[in-house]
Amino acid sequence: MPLDLELSEEHAALRTTVEDFARKEVAPVIGDFYERGDFPYDLVKKMGAMGLFGLPIAEEHGGMGGDYFALCLALEELARVDSSVAITLEAGVSLGAMPIYRFGNDEQKAQWLPALAAGEKLGAFGLTEPGGGSDAGATRTTARLEGDEWVINGSKAFITNSGTDITSVVTVTAITGEREGGKKEISAIMVPAGTPGFTVSEKYSKVGWNASDTRELFFDDCRVPASNLLGERGRGYAQFLSILDEGRVAIAALSVGLAQGCVDESVRYAHEREAFGNPIGSYQAIQFKIADMEARAHTARLAYYAAADKMLKGEPFKKEAAIAKLVSSNAAMDNARDATQIFGGYGFMNEYPVGRFYRDAKILEIGEGTSEVQKMLIARQLGL
Repeated sequence: MPLDLELSEEHAALRTTVEDFARKEVAPVIGDFYERGDFPYDLVKKMGAMGLFGLPIAEEHGGMGGDYFALCLALEELARVDSSVAITLEAGVSLGAMPIYRFGNDEQKAQWLPALAAGEKLGAFGLTEPGGGSDAGATRTTARLEGDEWVINGSKAFITNSGTDITSVVTVTAITGEREGGKKEISAIMVPAGTPGFTVSEKYSKVGWNASDTRELFFDDCRVPASNLLGERGRGYAQFLSILDEGRVAIAALSVGLAQGCVDESVRYAHEREAFGNPIGSYQAIQFKIADMEARAHTARLAYYAAADKMLKGEPFKKEAAIAKLVSSNAAMDNARDATQIFGGYGFMNEYPVGRFYRDAKILEIGEGTSEVQKMLIARQLGL
């Protein structure tokens, strides 16, 4: 049976709705937020009202009852215009809400998910540490059980959505014991915002994603109820690895959006800009560059569609997720570079979207697993 790449009526309608929102609501204002380094609370509120934060979450928990592919489509359309808004949604859903949705008990879901799914609150995912990077297993943050409380000590780095005015909870991985053979027992624990001993740093000064919230977190004898353990004790690392597999498909979709946005802007500019008496789009050098950009975006889109298809079918998709993330992030970086070249000096100006795209693209080859990590995962799935 041939692969059906036609979007369902529901998915197509969602994509059109988000595309319209991105063009009419995000595009006119995001440049100012980006330059100031301000978080776009009004846009997040509007996305929440649209149901975007609840797309893959069941209606009984306040969500829209859709699927993960719907989230990916929304991310792609948002990132065609701006990645700061897109990553806020991606992290809020796939990293903030989904761990609770996947592994939380009934009480935890009832407490946290309705507000997260509505976009009224944001959740965050505390895995990376200052000395860890790609070696996520090198966790040093500890949590010891004292009576009916976890006492957490340590720090986390590069955590998205962790310090906004509407952040409600950060789920962190921490060493909670030792297994046989001296291996670390790593568990996941939810830490509500404002908990004594939990400190959020000032915002990082970043190269890109300037209208999103990224911070370092510190835990100094931070106490939370024992009931804040998320999922099974000692399964925190495995839980987060599965969350990262899903997240890589979402980041791939976001990367495709940026790559396609570069094509959109370049085609428009190629019609408008004249050189030597003709629109620059009439010259083969520009035509070929834009054709390569479109081919990259198209190929990357097929890769994340294939990964999402396997995910939704309940089939193993680790390799496909890694391929999608690798191919899509490369496409985003390559397209951003080419779009900047097409725009020439104007591409180096922040007032033009391609300048913002160029600044935003590089992190896509780093976050949610570097390109090198994706190649490792692909090789392992091939038995190497």
